This record gives sequence, C-alpha cells and structure tokens, in this order.
Amino acid sequence: MSSRSRAVGRCSGTKWVSTAVEVLAEEAGEVRFSEPRRRMPGSSQKILSVTPRGMVRDGLAGRRVEPAVPPRVFYRLTPLGLSLDEPLAVLREWAEAHMPEIDRADERFAREEASA
Repeated sequence: MSSRSRAVGRCSGTKWVSTAVEVLAEEAGEVRFSEPRRRMPGSSQKILSVTPRGMVRDGLAGRRVEPAVPPRVFYRLTPLGLSLDEPLAVLREWAEAHMPEIDRADERFAREEASA
C-alpha cells in the first residue's frame, strides 16, 4: 500500500472520523469538545480524544483551547476537512442503503466460523 493510500485511509477510514466530520460540518463555526460527545453515541472517551487530535494532525480540523479549569477545547473543520464532508456523506449513504446486506453477510460469516 502506498503512503498516499495510507494517508487517505487514516483521514477517512474510521467511522469516528466520518462521524466527527459530519458533526463539525453541520456547525457554522467552532464546536466545543463536549458537543461531538453527545452526538457520537457509543464512542469511548479515548475515541473522543484521539479522533479530533488525529484530524488536527492531518489538517482536517483546527483546535483552540481557552485557559480555564478544566480547559475549554473547541474544534472546527478546516477547508480541507470541509472538502471531505461530501465524499464521506456519499459513503455514509451507501452504508445505510446496504446495511441489511452487510448484516446478513456478517451473520453468515459468524455461522461459518462457528461451525469450522
């Protein structure tokens, strides 16, 4: 796999990045760190820390910290991150449309593994 392919996978390859881009794209500006937490059910504290920081590393998001106790942390999509929203939306729509097929394949695989 080329380094470019790995970079694309890192930027878009997890459901958490896709969801975070969606959440941040829906907002007009900055989003406080706690907002994505409410809108990303099932995510762990680690995911909610690692995902935005990785997005900042990759240039998809900007981060601002207000000094307070505890610090107030805000995120916003960069133009690069905003440009990723539309392709990820297409992928999310595809996944929703094909979820029954994916679920059936998963169940079939689990049955085959159990009987092997």
